[in-house]
Amino acid sequence: MREYRILADERSAEDLSDLFLEKGALAASLEDADADSTDEAPLYGEPGLEPETCAWPRSIISVLTADDCHFKNLLDDCVKELGCEAPELLSVSDVEDQDWVRITQAQFQPSHVSPRLWIVPSWSEPPVADALNVRLDPGVAFGTGSHPTTRLCLNWLDENIKSADRVLDYGCGTGILAIGAKKLGAAEVCGTDIDPQAVEAARDNAIRNDVEAQFWLPADMPEGTFSIVVANILANPLKLLAPALLGRVAAHGALVLSGVLARQADEVIAVYKAADPTLVLSVWREEDGWVCLAGRRA
Repeated sequence: MREYRILADERSAEDLSDLFLEKGALAASLEDADADSTDEAPLYGEPGLEPETCAWPRSIISVLTADDCHFKNLLDDCVKELGCEAPELLSVSDVEDQDWVRITQAQFQPSHVSPRLWIVPSWSEPPVADALNVRLDPGVAFGTGSHPTTRLCLNWLDENIKSADRVLDYGCGTGILAIGAKKLGAAEVCGTDIDPQAVEAARDNAIRNDVEAQFWLPADMPEGTFSIVVANILANPLKLLAPALLGRVAAHGALVLSGVLARQADEVIAVYKAADPTLVLSVWREEDGWVCLAGRRA
């Protein structure tokens, strides 16, 4: 295999990247050519705040091809089809064939995510056999326990969950929070996500961990309230979802939110206070610039 790195502008970078894949490239990725410099440009988005162009002013496209690919012909075809300026070829390098599965597995090892919980991939033995081990592999849905926001939520659950609690994991991803809550002793757990693949992954993970849990798309979720509602999403959708989330919290129930940067905490807290003054959120804990907000309905 060979990797070609080319320099393109933001007007053509995304379309070129997509077209390389359509025409047979094995992989294509974009990165900021000015990363780690004073000209570095942030590029991120949340639901409702997506950037219009998913490329930087000066973008490097890394294209991985088979050895027999004639890259100059491929590049010329793409440029002609898009009618854009020809990008500059920065480098060409051979990529050694490797055991990519083994490399991926090496990057995801057992993780001690809370006092009682471990996240353990299927290819590893639990480091502590009698711990509460959640079997989980990285996949299409978010939530492997490696991100600070997931750990924050799991630690809150570990410290606060009671045997009678009914827990809703809103934006469940892999189902890690619901499954963790069940392992920690909750009476009933369920989750919902707008992504059908996430719902399917969560159901599979519940079976793999031998826990009883239900997962639905939002339209299929039955009515009802919960003693704990936990949502690890992002600040903007959390603000938009305030009425829906608050409507699921039972009397004297708890609401736990993460996916919020420390600098966003006050704004999120204010939105929820305005929506329901009887449930006051505050910062429960912070890790690596991310916070977990928690509060209980009076």
